[in-house]
Amino acid sequence: MIDRRRLMMGTGAVMTASAFAPTLMSKPVAASEAGLRIVSLKFGSLNWLLQTIKAEGLEKKTGVKIDILEVATNQAGPVALLANEVDLIVSDWTWAMRQRSLGQKLKFRPYSSSLGSVMVAKDAQIKGLKDLEGKRLGVAGSAIDKSWLLLRAYSRKVLGRDIAEMAEPVFGAAPLVAEELKNGRIDACLNFWTFAARLEGAGYRPLIAVDDIMVKLGIEPAPPLVGFVWREETGTSKAAELEAFFSAVEQANQVLATSDAAFERLKPLMRAKSDAEYFALKAYYRAGIPKPWGEKQTASANKLFDLLSAEGGKELIGNGTTFDPNLFDVARNG
Repeated sequence: MIDRRRLMMGTGAVMTASAFAPTLMSKPVAASEAGLRIVSLKFGSLNWLLQTIKAEGLEKKTGVKIDILEVATNQAGPVALLANEVDLIVSDWTWAMRQRSLGQKLKFRPYSSSLGSVMVAKDAQIKGLKDLEGKRLGVAGSAIDKSWLLLRAYSRKVLGRDIAEMAEPVFGAAPLVAEELKNGRIDACLNFWTFAARLEGAGYRPLIAVDDIMVKLGIEPAPPLVGFVWREETGTSKAAELEAFFSAVEQANQVLATSDAAFERLKPLMRAKSDAEYFALKAYYRAGIPKPWGEKQTASANKLFDLLSAEGGKELIGNGTTFDPNLFDVARNG
């Protein structure tokens, strides 16, 4: 049996569940043979973790078979999960909450607590949020990006003004926004943690981190936004496999938290352009290894959901979406 299959999807492709299924499952695979089918970006941080599980022999040790399906875009994972063609993806719980409200019985367990930051040049005369007035601020994503909405809420709280009106927001894909900062076409950028780490390794500095914004908005402890998402049916039909997988994840993260040699092995996947960038990526990953999700995190997630609902409305959260604590896999994590 082929251990790994790839699904390459262009960034401009229009994807539907019906179109996706034949591409992925051209040859039916029995559940007993497939183990757990997991979607991962080839060069994303999830693949660092999955490759560590394989390299450390944790599949055999825990008794789980992992079939990695490499994709080219983050959008491919949710499509595959909703088409019931894979067992696990990594996504944010706000998306999973919206799907749960639509009848998709999904579950969530944190993958990483690392969040993005506002990044500026090391010698920039930007020392605080107020110094962004009149500046061009790149934002990874769109006008309803969650980090952007949090930054806007925070600026109104501490400055009494909306950063969207103080600065000139420039929205774009994460790599493009990072390059615009490097090329001096924008003065600061709000970007995801991997890009923030790469920028820090290239000599830029964080102005404020998104998790700090959450805490200052009264959302404490700051709940991880990104995690493993699966169907409740999978939790029943593959309960043993999921337990084994999460045990492997925990053990692999313990290795990555302490072993520099394990990260050296991952260097080709990390694609760092310098030693400084490599060390920054390693530090950010380690800092983001999540603690167990318990009732406090669920309460914080509820606060965050309410804030995002107020800021982003139905365009972000969906029409009629309500907070459902049953999304979170507290029983396994608490």
